[in-house]
Amino acid sequence: MTLFLTGSPTRYGEDHFTSDNGFLDRVKAELPERPFTLLVSAAPDDMAFTGSVLKGMTDCILRSGITPSEIVMLDRRNASEAQDLVRKADWVVLCGGHVPTQNRFIHEIGLKDLLKGFDGVVMGCSAGSMNCADMVYSHPELPGEAVDPGYKRWLRGLGLTDINLIPHYHQVRNVVLDGKRLFEDVIYPDSHRHRFYTFPDGGFVLVKDGRSTLFGEAWEITGGGMRKVTEENKTYNFVNLVFISPHFPESYWQFCAGAKRNGVNVLGIADTPWENLPWQLRENLTDYYKVNNLEDYSEMYRAVAWFAHKYGKIDWIESNNEYWLEQDARLRTDFNVTTGIKTDRVAAIKNKSEMKKYYRKGGIPTARQIKCSEGLDAVKAFVGKTGLPIIAKPDNGVGATGTFKINSTEELEGWFKDHQDNYQLFVIEEFITGLLVSYDAIFNDKMEPVFENNSVFPTPVMDIVHGNLDTCYWTNKVVPEKLASIGRRTVKAFGITNRFVHLEYFQLDRDREGLGKKGDYVGLEVNMRPPGGFTPDMMNYAHSTDVFQIWADMVAFGERRKGFGEQYYCAYVGRRDTHTYKHSHQEVIERYGDRITLCARMSAALADDLGDRVYIARLPERQDIDDYFRYLTE
Repeated sequence: MTLFLTGSPTRYGEDHFTSDNGFLDRVKAELPERPFTLLVSAAPDDMAFTGSVLKGMTDCILRSGITPSEIVMLDRRNASEAQDLVRKADWVVLCGGHVPTQNRFIHEIGLKDLLKGFDGVVMGCSAGSMNCADMVYSHPELPGEAVDPGYKRWLRGLGLTDINLIPHYHQVRNVVLDGKRLFEDVIYPDSHRHRFYTFPDGGFVLVKDGRSTLFGEAWEITGGGMRKVTEENKTYNFVNLVFISPHFPESYWQFCAGAKRNGVNVLGIADTPWENLPWQLRENLTDYYKVNNLEDYSEMYRAVAWFAHKYGKIDWIESNNEYWLEQDARLRTDFNVTTGIKTDRVAAIKNKSEMKKYYRKGGIPTARQIKCSEGLDAVKAFVGKTGLPIIAKPDNGVGATGTFKINSTEELEGWFKDHQDNYQLFVIEEFITGLLVSYDAIFNDKMEPVFENNSVFPTPVMDIVHGNLDTCYWTNKVVPEKLASIGRRTVKAFGITNRFVHLEYFQLDRDREGLGKKGDYVGLEVNMRPPGGFTPDMMNYAHSTDVFQIWADMVAFGERRKGFGEQYYCAYVGRRDTHTYKHSHQEVIERYGDRITLCARMSAALADDLGDRVYIARLPERQDIDDYFRYLTE
């Protein structure tokens, strides 16, 4: 089925289908040469009104250069023939009129069931377009309806779309009904937790192959307000985004909020009861599916399938979480979602051993590595070339968990003995000294960065975890040109599109043969996710922007629409509950005042890496960072 939703297929006062925004050409392209055309009345018992609509629509169709084999009006007189007429039809036109009146009629004749499996064109006009929705928003239209407590504004519709329209923008924008302004006093209040679209006659929505596109000047009404979403001769694409585990990390509701602001259907899947989700998240989900276990793929598959059945083709499946990377890829593969990594590519960005191949492809230097599955003797021979110390880390793992620094042959032998049941899951890398830095970026479908950031980690995370040290790092005002260059090359080598990435590098502290000169960057790991903890918030503070919205703009529009303000350094300190500090919490707040942008408890799941109590400050100069670290960790 191809569905057109219009206020009117003509411009106001015209007697033929408009060609504006390509409407007439698109309708003709979908119809057979001589379509049997069935009009569905919005006033089935008003023969005079129905007759005038039949004549007017017939003349309009013919003047538009469309020559049907027959045009039939379906009303009360031939309602018993509805099934045969729908089966015969190539083109079903749901006429305009009074929404509740037409709604009753389409249910009386069972039109929803009759249209199941319909392979032709359906076109809604005004009330007909409104009744195509699953849940129809029927705003008051006739005198008395706006003040009638028994008037039903929500009705069951045909279920052909989830889009609710307010037709005829220019004609109804300033209507006052029963002493109430239609938009400000009726529609705006009804838009909380709902979304409506309004556009002038000449605009339309095309629903085809599970995709919905709005053509022409239009506005979105939601949350008690209205904003313009597209201009004349432009398009607005409705997007279905399945967001997995949107409640963790805690700040991820902001990705959902940004997407919803862009008109995206945000469809959440998690294992938490709806009422236990943060209110900020609940307000920004279009729909929600609770599973018992996010690890259970069959449950996850059923959840996505349910959304696909209800909302049409799924355009995005995302968690922005490394833990779910493989599952996300499998779901994308099974539902043919092309905006992210599929199963055939996931090993390249999940396993450290596979990453090396792509680093080589991009000419990016990396530490030498060997799989522990090759055995102790092979690893010893490898150490003979690289020297000690070396690093043992899980081939498939996130962060510093399970990472070991090995300083001697005896320690290496002991490590193999301690890991005799799982050493095959690890890799060994040569130990490189230098400054750990990250290149964080959001890339669109053209492999172009729409946002870039650099963070600096003076103490390696592995040392922080194993030594129970305070966590200190900062976000730079700008990304060094050389780092941006190697970051973009890495993305190109791995073929990364449509993602928030966190790429880690060592900046060499001395010349190293085969790797580079002092100050050069060496590839460490690629992470297909935003950086952890509060680092996205730090990017916002440093660059006076909103990276959650930038990501959402990339999803909806393929570009950045959020700008930047004044630039700062942003410094992070994660204190430990097990340590006693010279300067109390109150003293820290008094000293740094409004330069402290965030002070919070870190979730237990991230505390090993990032500390228990977090202090983030926005600082104007680089030298301010050292004083800040010293004061908070003393």
